[in-house]
Amino acid sequence: MANRQYEAFYIVKPEFTDSDVQRIADRYKTLVEEKGGTVSVAAKWDKRKLAYEINGFKEGNYVIMNFEAPADVPAELGRLMRISDDVIRHRVYLQTAPTVKPEEAVAAAE
Repeated sequence: MANRQYEAFYIVKPEFTDSDVQRIADRYKTLVEEKGGTVSVAAKWDKRKLAYEINGFKEGNYVIMNFEAPADVPAELGRLMRISDDVIRHRVYLQTAPTVKPEEAVAAAE
């Protein structure tokens, strides 16, 4: 069965430094790659104020990851994000085309 394109978007606690956020992003990137997927981009976007308070947090670090993987990988990724104390909120979407191109995500991260 062919791999499909996915986008993972998640919010990490605001008290983490940029290097901590990148370490968390790298951890999820490694998981996808270990499960047979390939990651085109995994980058921190920005620290922003949340639209509404989530679990007592008013802001968070936004991270996006575009990847191609077998069908079981998004469920495992979502499970690990759900039980992580670092992630405030997450979503994994099936993509027909990535909403953020790798070069745009890299430019936003710089």
